[in-house]
Amino acid sequence: MNPEPNSIYREASCSYGTKAVKLLRDKGVEFEDHVLESRVEVEELKDQLHVETTPQVFLEGKRVGGYSELAQRFNIDAEEETSYIPVIAVFSVALLLALSTGLGVLGFMGFSLTILATLKLMDIPSFVTGFKQYDLITKKVPNYAKAYPFIELAIGLAFLSGAFIKLAGLVAIAVGLAGGYSVFRAVYLEKRDLNCACIGGGSKAPLGSVSFIENAIMAVMGLRVLFIF
Repeated sequence: MNPEPNSIYREASCSYGTKAVKLLRDKGVEFEDHVLESRVEVEELKDQLHVETTPQVFLEGKRVGGYSELAQRFNIDAEEETSYIPVIAVFSVALLLALSTGLGVLGFMGFSLTILATLKLMDIPSFVTGFKQYDLITKKVPNYAKAYPFIELAIGLAFLSGAFIKLAGLVAIAVGLAGGYSVFRAVYLEKRDLNCACIGGGSKAPLGSVSFIENAIMAVMGLRVLFIF
């Protein structure tokens, strides 16, 4: 491997990769930006460089390392910037809606899913870019990422209205379990640092607990409606 003197190799939705690119641009460094589109490319890079993580930055022909090392080189605090404010807003509003309408737990779940779906539908291409980085179904069926917000919206509306409730429950279980495993695999098995696409593209919330909550909502409520209705 012969990288350009100034270059970065990163995954498309990796928060550290995005921060490294921004830092280089802020410092006026001209560089080649190599976006790794598949797991094969990522693993090949790691094997060639004998590293465990991405991104990998090269300056003046020498490997600097990841974002933390790059920030240290420029004497910048590498503290990770994350924000759970959108997540708190979603579930707080969903709770208030459920309480004000008297729909209870099922209403809370329905409102949560419809709001989360709306955030995704506001910028589907951005959501797809982040979602395909870790979702296992999307890796096999790319169009699943485009359909996901609509599936989530349909489940949420079914929970709120009671229409097709058992069908919605079955779909919710399948989608929730598949999504939960995808997140578990990416975060805990592959040790990947990615942003969560669950609250739409451009999210600063790290992949992990937030997405687990979203998938748990669908799976648990799917089981609940099958036994109650």
